[in-house]
Amino acid sequence: MFKVYNTLSNNIEEFKEIEKGKVKMYTCGPTVYNFAHIGNLRTYVFEDVLKKVLEYDGYEVTHVMNITDVGHLQSDEDTGEDKMALGAKRENKSVLEVARFYEIRFMQDLEKLNIKAPSIKARATEHIEDMIKLIKILEEKGYTYIANGNVYFSIDKYKDYYKLANLNMQELQAGSRIEVDKFKKNPFDFALWFVNSKYDKHILQWESPFGTGFPGWHIECSAMSLKYLGENIDIHCGGVDHIPVHHTNEIAQSESAIGHKWVNYWVHGEMLTGDNGKMSKSNGEFLTLDKLIQDGFSPLDYRYYVLQSKYRKQLVFSYERLMETKKSLDSLRKKVANIINNISGNEKINENHISMYKTEFRKCIDDDLNIANAFTVLFDVLKDDELNNLEKRTLIKDFDTVFSLNLVEGKENKLDDEKVKFIEELLKERATARVNKNWAKSDEIRDKLLKENVEIIDTKDGTTWKVRQ
Repeated sequence: MFKVYNTLSNNIEEFKEIEKGKVKMYTCGPTVYNFAHIGNLRTYVFEDVLKKVLEYDGYEVTHVMNITDVGHLQSDEDTGEDKMALGAKRENKSVLEVARFYEIRFMQDLEKLNIKAPSIKARATEHIEDMIKLIKILEEKGYTYIANGNVYFSIDKYKDYYKLANLNMQELQAGSRIEVDKFKKNPFDFALWFVNSKYDKHILQWESPFGTGFPGWHIECSAMSLKYLGENIDIHCGGVDHIPVHHTNEIAQSESAIGHKWVNYWVHGEMLTGDNGKMSKSNGEFLTLDKLIQDGFSPLDYRYYVLQSKYRKQLVFSYERLMETKKSLDSLRKKVANIINNISGNEKINENHISMYKTEFRKCIDDDLNIANAFTVLFDVLKDDELNNLEKRTLIKDFDTVFSLNLVEGKENKLDDEKVKFIEELLKERATARVNKNWAKSDEIRDKLLKENVEIIDTKDGTTWKVRQ
């Protein structure tokens, strides 16, 4: 039975889906004004593991992720400059040109990290009408007010505003860097629709019953999740930084509109930090996946790095630790390749041999995504002499549906036909040399094949060869 930590209850809970065998899952996507940094990508790896664990358990997962391309003020609290406008100004492009470019690059990063694409990728610019409809519902129910031409949500009208963050007003104020907005009745009220922002000539604007303007950030996730997943969602994910403001505001506006509980499980991933604390794009200095690749690492080295840590614990990034991770993954791959390359034709799978390991693996991943312990099960498989190589490969391949490290992929078709032909020709040449007692030529060919990772094995029954790993 799958169990997961629910931020809403502050406890690990047994997962119970709304509709039998199906899971509705929403994850907060990127604001596409710049490259994703590796801290952002840690969150998407965690969400990918969550989805794949649910699928491993037999659930059909409908996953919706938003793409914020309408603009997003630098602060979640309706302050700062518009990130999309900053991106357009920086690159001398239109906002939508910037948005599409970085959306493509983001999706490429996900693909490189073996992160499965969402079932539905929802662009904010394509759902403005859905946001307007939701704001109108909130207006009709008395949750909004207009000040300085903008539409605000009144948090005082929603009694459970603090339930997700588990903070009261005094605690929120103590930890807040929010700017004083004289137009708000409560400093924690938030904008649903801007008509008069402090920035003139906002680039993307739309006609609405409230005036020509643009939506607040929080309303987009509520509108799109309600559109595609309905009024009851199993799981909503994101980084822990979304808890006190963005997700708190999502709950307030969504539950006020629909009149009942909206999401059953709120699941959050912790931060990736560097030597100077949380990674951020605001200072213009941040690590991207492409930078790691340029520095000689593969995307899956970074995925493996992330998988070594519990998703609910902060993870400190360093190149030194990433290098250790790379060596560890290389070693693991060599062990797996050696197993696969030594499967004999007469090996068969005994389900009794492998069922125990599948049970142990599932126990780990179902225990609030305990991936570290799941790797322990994998290494136990590699060391178990009672398992034959075919059984080991079967288990490795099964576990890798969650790990997604390509541990087996490409190993079974060891060499293409041209390479095999090349090896066979050299072996014929070597056989002739041995008949002629030209031992120097024979050794030269052996060394040449070794450089190709091909090992020659001479026996009384003849000569064979195998690929070395």
